[in-house]
Amino acid sequence: MRLKGKVAIVTGGSQGIGEAIAIRYATEGVRVAVVYHHNDGAALDVVKRINAAGGEARPIKADCSKVPEIERMVAEVIGQFGTVDILVNNAGNDTRHSIAEVTSTYWDQSMAINLKAQFFMAQALLPAMRKAARGSIINMSSIAWAIPSTNVPVYATAKAGIVGMTRTLAHELGADNIRVNCVMPGAVLTDRQKRLWLTESYRAEVLSNQALKRMVLPEEVARLVLFLAADDSAAITNQSFVIDAGWI
Repeated sequence: MRLKGKVAIVTGGSQGIGEAIAIRYATEGVRVAVVYHHNDGAALDVVKRINAAGGEARPIKADCSKVPEIERMVAEVIGQFGTVDILVNNAGNDTRHSIAEVTSTYWDQSMAINLKAQFFMAQALLPAMRKAARGSIINMSSIAWAIPSTNVPVYATAKAGIVGMTRTLAHELGADNIRVNCVMPGAVLTDRQKRLWLTESYRAEVLSNQALKRMVLPEEVARLVLFLAADDSAAITNQSFVIDAGWI
């Protein structure tokens, strides 16, 4: 219960890595705003499981690709919880795409959810974090840009941008005692990955590149994100942490 009483926003908190983070935070006493866009049933299920286990969570629906939605959602969370101590910028979309099929509209949509949303979430929370004179912002990137991956050129570009954004925000906000770090997962065994892309050939490719010959689990990423929110990492900011079983 090292984070008892803290308040966290976890975007994309209804499934996958975001779901694991929300649940892990709740076990440490964090009051969690589970932010989601599409799947009401999944979000309500995550919140129900957290509350049934003695934690505190609330579902907040918002399209994080739109700044007015971000501002409305942040105001709602602060209205319900009083403040926000932790932001996990997890929402994203890694739909596969080729260079040839990328249109200007697709580029804008992908950047809006994968990069723009993270910046404006941080911006919207600055008044509350500055008032509290503390905060931890954790941006979710990916090793996709560093491998580099193919068939996700726009997504990989956005994820590279997150690393640069993390570094400049960390230096701009450090004087306010607000820490900003980044997590770069590799191939993580989420339900979405299993449903859409985890073929036997892709699994073989992943394991052949990793030092550890097993898939990374969402719960393992959640433990790292927990560390970056807790006082255990109080002197850590401006960093990007790779969790990929030794791929890069």
